[in-house]
Amino acid sequence: MADRRSKLLKSLPTQHFVGLAEEVAAVEASGKTVIRLGQGTPDLPTPAPICEALERALTDPTTHQYGPFRGQARLKEAVAAFYQREYGVDLDPAKEVAILIGSKSGLITLPQCLLEPGEGILLPNPGYPDYISGARLAGADIIDLTLKEEHGYLPDYATLDPLHARLMYLNYPSNPTGAVATPAFFEETVKFATNHDLMVVHDFAYGSIGFDGHVPPSFLQADGAKEIGIEVYTMSKAFNMSGWRVAFAVGNADIIEAINTYQDHVHVSVFSAIQEAAIVALESPRDIRDDLASLYETRRNRLIDGLRRAGWEIEAPKGSFFVWARVPEGDAKSFSTKLLHEAGVAVTPGYFFGTEGEHHIRFGLVSSEQKIDEAVERIERLFAAYEEIHQ
Repeated sequence: MADRRSKLLKSLPTQHFVGLAEEVAAVEASGKTVIRLGQGTPDLPTPAPICEALERALTDPTTHQYGPFRGQARLKEAVAAFYQREYGVDLDPAKEVAILIGSKSGLITLPQCLLEPGEGILLPNPGYPDYISGARLAGADIIDLTLKEEHGYLPDYATLDPLHARLMYLNYPSNPTGAVATPAFFEETVKFATNHDLMVVHDFAYGSIGFDGHVPPSFLQADGAKEIGIEVYTMSKAFNMSGWRVAFAVGNADIIEAINTYQDHVHVSVFSAIQEAAIVALESPRDIRDDLASLYETRRNRLIDGLRRAGWEIEAPKGSFFVWARVPEGDAKSFSTKLLHEAGVAVTPGYFFGTEGEHHIRFGLVSSEQKIDEAVERIERLFAAYEEIHQ
């Protein structure tokens, strides 16, 4: 049968993670055990109080029906209260909060809501690959927002020419680099966006995960941020709810209305029982998120300390649950292949995230300390073997 896919569908970027999963499976099928440090999905279960809230909601017949198109009012109120409590940001629940079926859904559909075909969008390089998918589906012109290590993986606004861009995506703490932003940077962002008539979308997926005393700030804390942009927050990372597919966007009322209008035509909102559980999550003690961030910090320290002992100098990230490392030899593709096939350690090659990642790999901190320790031992043995060969 002929390929019936549309030109638009064919324009979408390759989903590299599918190929990586197949390669890992093939190595495992050959009899080798693989330690998977390439994934980006939390490995721990959702906290019990959230699961119990879902169980209670499931017994309520009203949750079995279609919920409100634009989400439960009580969940939007919980979101607004969460932002006021955590960040001191005032939100109108009715006009400045949109409920999303996962943050990926919102991030991919936003360019279709805000851009005309051919208009420009500034996307981080390196950055989350699915940003590109959203831009392609909108027929937008992708403009690299190049992020350099020497600039802390922050855009250098003094040298950045936005060209014909109307929209800019940011993501701090960053996937894949683990870089963090400061309140001063977000103030600078608002000025830059205002001067160039840009809308800003800040992907705050890892907003609950800061290390070494760093508390990731919200973009909306910057003066004027709500005038030009929004922030997208997912329950996946903060509350180990990745399979639940619930998130929200907050900020500029016009952009929020655009999201809601789009969703009115595409789907009815998140399953009502999940929304009830999300309310409990947002109202839960901060200890749940702080304990999780502390666990990731412990894992980060074990990984980096071990790799440094092996002679691999790696900068410790200040946030997210990823470690971004420049490869000690070759490029990302060849080095990650060597780690997988010779050491049995799966990582994500940096080119998945753009051309600026061609000499980096990404480790995920979503495996147990025991597995991280074993991965370090395997890498140490690999390094030692190559050192012996080249002596």
